Amino acid sequence: MTEPRVLVLVSAGPTAGPTVPPALQRLDGRARVTFGDEKSLVEALPDADVLLVWDFSSDALRSAWPGGGPRPGWVHTASAGVDRLLFPALVESDTVVTNARGIFDQPIAEYVAGMVIAMAKDFHATADLQRRREWRHRETRKVAGSRAVVVGSGPIGRRIGVTLTALGVEVDLVGRRGTDGDPDFGRVHASESLPALLAEADWVVCAAPLTAATTGLFDADTFGHMKRGAHFVNVGRGAHVVEDDLVAALRSGRLGGAALDVFASEPLTADSPLWQVPGLLVSPHMSGDTVGWRDDLAEQFADNFDRWLAGEPLVNVVDKRLGYVPRA
Repeated sequence: MTEPRVLVLVSAGPTAGPTVPPALQRLDGRARVTFGDEKSLVEALPDADVLLVWDFSSDALRSAWPGGGPRPGWVHTASAGVDRLLFPALVESDTVVTNARGIFDQPIAEYVAGMVIAMAKDFHATADLQRRREWRHRETRKVAGSRAVVVGSGPIGRRIGVTLTALGVEVDLVGRRGTDGDPDFGRVHASESLPALLAEADWVVCAAPLTAATTGLFDADTFGHMKRGAHFVNVGRGAHVVEDDLVAALRSGRLGGAALDVFASEPLTADSPLWQVPGLLVSPHMSGDTVGWRDDLAEQFADNFDRWLAGEPLVNVVDKRLGYVPRA
């Protein structure tokens, strides 16, 4: 049997190679691994049995995907979100798509908890006052006893909810469909319940997959349903938020503050108005990226490759119609 061919999509440029961890050496002797970037993808794809989308910020696959003939039977993306991959030609194909579900849950939950604490305790203003050597006593908010709505009932949203619960926050988890008897939250609320839940929430967290139903979910109408002075955190996708509406809600005082880790266009340009919006904390799409995260991603792919080579079922198989990995 000839060695299967694994194509790894990496970023173009001289630093692309070293960002791929040694864990992929587990494939040595069992697969022929080649590396390609956006320029070489069209030519390399028809020869690949497996595609590892290591550069998960790339949109190159959409235009490079073969219209017919040979193509990879399995595509794995080193990210939790799969929205960049779900273009019609790939959705309609028999190619299996898997993702990095499970790698980012805890780091992102810690990020959200950190932002909640930072906003409740006004750490941003404390840092500004320290730089100005200004002593100004203030009263801050208690986290325990507050209420949060977490939109997205997948592993990341669940871990966020569990982590906030440990801080004494009462959490309402919102998913596509409502269910009772949930082991962690008792009940998962259906998306139709969101407007009523927002009116009682001190913290609103977006951790949903990006689908047609969630694109632009957080707009002027949604912000208008929130309790005045509530805080918003987005760790989902930038397209979940109508950014102009968020800015207006912050400037009007409807929202007490917000933290964005994802944006409609990344990276933010130096002249983006989002840098200077009062009450908005900006981080560069890093909420899930902790020391060693690339090694974890590579190990996960190598484990799944072992399954694929042995003819066993793959883990983290995406339902291409839904746009995420269904919960078992």
